[in-house]
This record gives sequence, C-alpha cells and structure tokens, in this order.
Amino acid sequence: MVMSSRNNRFLVLAVALAGLVALGYLAHAGFRAPAGPMPAAAPAGGGAKAGDAASSGPAGGFPMAVETAKVQASEVAVDATAVGSLRSNESVVLRPEIAGRIASINFKDGVAVRKGALLVALDAATQAAEVDQARAGLALALANHQRTQDLFAKKFVSGQALDNTQAALKVQEAALALALARLDKTRIRAPFSGVVGIRNVSVGDYVKEGQELVNLEDIGTLKVDFRLPESYLGRLRPGQQLEVSSDALPGQIFPAVLDAINPLVEASGRAISLRARLANGAGLLRPGMFVRVRLIFERRDNVLLIPEQALVPDSRAPYVYRVADGKAQRVPIRTGLRRDAQVEVVEGLRAGDEVVTAGQLKLRDGAPVRALAAEASGTSGGPPAGSGEGAPASARPEASADKAVGPAGSGK
Repeated sequence: MVMSSRNNRFLVLAVALAGLVALGYLAHAGFRAPAGPMPAAAPAGGGAKAGDAASSGPAGGFPMAVETAKVQASEVAVDATAVGSLRSNESVVLRPEIAGRIASINFKDGVAVRKGALLVALDAATQAAEVDQARAGLALALANHQRTQDLFAKKFVSGQALDNTQAALKVQEAALALALARLDKTRIRAPFSGVVGIRNVSVGDYVKEGQELVNLEDIGTLKVDFRLPESYLGRLRPGQQLEVSSDALPGQIFPAVLDAINPLVEASGRAISLRARLANGAGLLRPGMFVRVRLIFERRDNVLLIPEQALVPDSRAPYVYRVADGKAQRVPIRTGLRRDAQVEVVEGLRAGDEVVTAGQLKLRDGAPVRALAAEASGTSGGPPAGSGEGAPASARPEASADKAVGPAGSGK
C-alpha cells in the first residue's frame, strides 16, 4: 500500500511538469509570431488620405495653431553703438604760483562762479610793500629824467646823461610791473565760468607753490569721449548726430554732435578715438559718468521689419512661413539690419503680410494653419473660444503654441 501511494505521487508530479513545459512552449511560440496589421483608425473628418496627413501638418488635415505677426513698415536709423565717458568742457585744478598764507576764501563749495571772480586771496603784505617801493622809485626816476631833458635843451648836460636817466626810468617801470605781477599772484581768480568743487584748504593755511586748492568745472557743455572700430572710419564726419543715454537716468536721451575725430588709429585695438559735444544746461549729467553712445549715420523710411523668431535659417537662404488663405507658404527672403529683436526684410515680403512667429518648425509648405489671434477672437469655423470643445490644446493657456496638436479625441 505504501509503494502504491508513493507511485501515484510521482505520477502526479510528472504530469504537472509536462503541463508546465507545454505551456512555456506555447507562450514562446506566440511571442515570436509576427504581429498582424493594425486596423487604421478613420479620421474624424472622414475621407482624408494618409499621404495628405503626412504632407500637410497634423493628421486628418486639421489646421495647426500658430502664432503670427504682421510685417511692419517703419523708420530705421543706420547707426553704431559704443560706450563712452563724459568730460567737462573745461576743467582745472586751481593751484597758487607762489607760497603764502591764505587770507580769505571767497566761495562756497559746489557753487557756480563767474569768470574773473576772486576765489582765494593770499596774505599780500610783502607784495604790496614791494609795489609801493617800486612806485616811489619810478616817481624819482621820472623826475630825474624830466630835469635832465630841461638841462639838455639848454645845452647844460650831454646826450649821454639824458640816455642814462631814460634807461633808469625804464628800469623803474619794469620794477613796478614786476611788483604788481607778484601782488596779483596772491589773488587766485576763476579762469572761466563754472562750478567749483570741494576745497582742501582753510583760511590761515600756509600753502606751497603748486598745492591743490580746489577744482573748477565747466559743465554747461560736456565732452563725450568714445571709440569705434576702424571699419567705421569711412562713414565718420564731424557734425553727425548722436544719442547719449546713461544708466543713472533711465529712459532719457540726450542729443549730441560729433565734434572731432582723432587722426591716429590706436594700434593696440584698431579703434578710432572720437569726441562729441553735449549740451547740459539742466545739469543732469556730470563729468566722469559712464554713458552709452549711439551714432546715427542715416535714417531710412518704409523699412520692412519682422520679429527675429519668424526667421528660419537655411543653408541656401533664410525663409519664413507666410499665412495666406489659411495655409502656410514657405517664402525665401533676403535680410538686412538686425536690431531690438527685429530683422529687416530686403526682399520677399510686403508690408501687411502675416508671418508665423511660433510653431513654424513643424510646418510644411501648404499646410493649413490657424492663427491664435483668430482662435481667441472666435472668428474661425470651430467652437467659440473658451468653450473647450474641439479646440486644439495649443490654443489653451497651458499648452505651447509650438506643438502640433491633433483634433479632440485623436489622442495626439
């Protein structure tokens, strides 16, 4: 009995193993069998061919939602930009020519002064005494010369005596002029009208020759120093108009005029040093400020401009997609200037043409398109904007306009 039960158990195990081997073989054979053709799903529009869907954008011939912009005709300035710095029209640091003690300071820091105004006076007691001495000597020399002239007229003295008194008179005149010049050097005056800076001395200070006292700046007119590459040399002319702006005064443009061109081109950077003049009557700008300079060579009217993102680069020629009758047309163009994210169209488009600015990377020539502006306005043949029915996902706020999205329910 024991042997019979043990044999039955072995028989059951053998049958189970045989079943498992059979199931594994069937699974392996089914995995390696070639898959049959999948039934093609009928497009929602019905009757559209597969070849048409592959050649004209989204499957089923539905228009692709794209962003567009109009070709604008605007005035454009041909210019060059650079950075520069401002300098005073006239600038000087006042220094005494002689040593002495400061007797008076006749200005307040940072105020405007007129040309010739007395700013600093040194103690001039010694120089004034020298002037008095020179005047007394001159008076004596003049009297001697007059008496000698009278005696010479009466033949009482020789001509040599007359010449000696005349020479002595000239010596005394020169001595007086020298004394007056020394006295004048004790008075430091403004050489031109301007604004004084902050003084470095006080009354009673003893100053040496050449010691700095205060700076004087003429800021009613400013100089703008900047440089341009030598490639602009043939287009530079004195009198050209400039626009100057400063980061310290955002949004403000200051007109200037090109005043001088350095005849020497810097060998180190192959650049040309230029100087312009800028009216600064309001005093908004100050010497030493960093500025941005825009030199205008010419102004052109009716220049066609498109956004840079509408341009599609190509090895032969760049092109854009123009929207006409609801379809995208590939149009090669010739470009010109580029400025402020705008590109000049020299050839290929006209003012008012509508070009695709987003989504063109998935377009083909002749593909149906629908501008997002038209979608939002509800003028298209689909459901009203905002209804959420049948609208492509790219027209919804959370989707990107660069993605081609199929019709609702298509699974794309």
